[in-house]
Amino acid sequence: MYYSNGNYEAFARPRKPEGVDKKSAYLVGSGLASLSAACFLIRDGQMKGERIHIFEELPLPGGACDGIKDEQKGFVIRGGREMENHFECLWDLFHSIPSLETEGVSVLDEFYWLNKKDPNFSLMRATQGRGQDAHTDGKFGLSEKASQEIIKLFMTRDEDLNDKKISDVFTDEFFSSNFWLYWRTMFAFEDWHSALEMKLYIQRFIHHIGGLPDFSALKFTKYNQYESLILPMVKYLEANHVQFQYNTTVTNVLFEKQGTKKLAKQIACLHDGIQETIDLVEDDLVFVTNGSCTENSTLGANTHPAKLNAEEGACWRLWKNIAKQDDSFGHPEKFCSDIEKTNWESATVTTLDDKIPPYIEKICKRDPFSGKVVTGGIVTAKDSSWLMSYTVNRQPHFKEQPKDQLVVWVYGLFTDVPGDYIKKPMRDCNGIEITEEWLYHMGIPESEIHDLATKSALCVPCMLPYITAFFMPRSKGDRPRVVPECCSNFAFLGQFSDTLRDTVFTTEYSVRTAMEAVYTLLDIDRGVPEVFNSCYDIRVLLSSSTKMMDGQKMGDIKLPFPLNIVKKKGLKKIKGTVIEDLLKRYGTI
Repeated sequence: MYYSNGNYEAFARPRKPEGVDKKSAYLVGSGLASLSAACFLIRDGQMKGERIHIFEELPLPGGACDGIKDEQKGFVIRGGREMENHFECLWDLFHSIPSLETEGVSVLDEFYWLNKKDPNFSLMRATQGRGQDAHTDGKFGLSEKASQEIIKLFMTRDEDLNDKKISDVFTDEFFSSNFWLYWRTMFAFEDWHSALEMKLYIQRFIHHIGGLPDFSALKFTKYNQYESLILPMVKYLEANHVQFQYNTTVTNVLFEKQGTKKLAKQIACLHDGIQETIDLVEDDLVFVTNGSCTENSTLGANTHPAKLNAEEGACWRLWKNIAKQDDSFGHPEKFCSDIEKTNWESATVTTLDDKIPPYIEKICKRDPFSGKVVTGGIVTAKDSSWLMSYTVNRQPHFKEQPKDQLVVWVYGLFTDVPGDYIKKPMRDCNGIEITEEWLYHMGIPESEIHDLATKSALCVPCMLPYITAFFMPRSKGDRPRVVPECCSNFAFLGQFSDTLRDTVFTTEYSVRTAMEAVYTLLDIDRGVPEVFNSCYDIRVLLSSSTKMMDGQKMGDIKLPFPLNIVKKKGLKKIKGTVIEDLLKRYGTI
């Protein structure tokens, strides 16, 4: 496997890999990473679909990319997916997946047309004082000291951030800035999370710094991610005769060492509660999604809370069983051992009549029933004790959603502190109470809150014990490489496998690890698109630096007397050169 850039290889079809007709593939899990791997096996590996087997412990596919209508509870979304134009592997895949709505076009075509016609941006990023504009006004509010701390982190070597927390590299001046408010609520970072992941995020998305305050950097699907992304992939795979086996929990993959080579030799699983084993040869390729951010998630209802399930989930147990066999298979305990630091709670609120929508429209400044962008990303109640955020995506968010209803996604980053209206921690609240807290921060008169929460909305809480597990402080080797050293028929997929320079908690990471795994094990002669190199582009660095300083020009910054003289002489030296043109064009001077 190797990386490529440009479009020379982007449009090329690789030759059929040698010996692929003798090979079979077994994929554990049916989330985005696993489904993507199966698609790459067919499209680029040219493997026959009937030789591809997908095992899923649940009765339906999708993993974290969900979106269902529960017949008893109502519409449920555990989270949402934010995408951008430089998700190179994701778009490489979806230009080949047929749309389910429009004959003759791809999922990428639909997505591209939608976001061109209806570009995303927010008109209200944060509120305070019960639904009033917090007047962050697109400003980052970074002090000079906080700016220097970001620059220092940006320049720090990865190995120097091993096991360090965000709080180890930033001070109160950074944590009090709008930048941190935008950042932590958009990506769900806590100050005890990994400084290394924070650095990787800054480097990965430096080209979108200017779009951080209003979400103009983001793109969204037409419907929930299950209907917009997962179902088209499943239909594509089923049309190619891929074998799906649900209600199957894989408990272990057993390895045999042959000299330096590590071969997957057997899969142990429970299918409908019955123990089964699958013996493997070297031509049998095994792909395991190790770890899960939605494992052990539980749903509540209007009248009862979602319980925090602290038991060890099956996917974590599988990874631990694999990891016991070789140190190169990673260290799952670094990520799944402290659910007090990896949990938060979300909720799906469905409005049932016309009483709540006007309050939504007042805040987002758009008609939520227009079919176009509504909030344009999350709205954060800046003064919420739960640090509550909520979003209303394009409606309908579900194909079968009634036209007069809205589906709203709400989440709280702090689940263990009492609310501002409901004096209970979010984790102890039922759906009605979570809706009441949300309505309070929307500015609805207190005398109307309970009546609207009980009669005009339906809420399904969801507790997610491992939702930010991938952000826990780590060192090299804690996440296993996509294809561990000396493995010829085995690969890890998804958010807890390790690949260069990309960032977890993204759809791109799932698809990238899948592409790298398939291309490596089948030795596919086509490059995997490299991660977009914005952090090495001087134009991006100049522009983003100016934007982080809220438009203040570097040339206008007052420096100590000796440095100010050097600066003036330097500006004179570049006058009339292409360097001066470059600095002016990107707002530096």
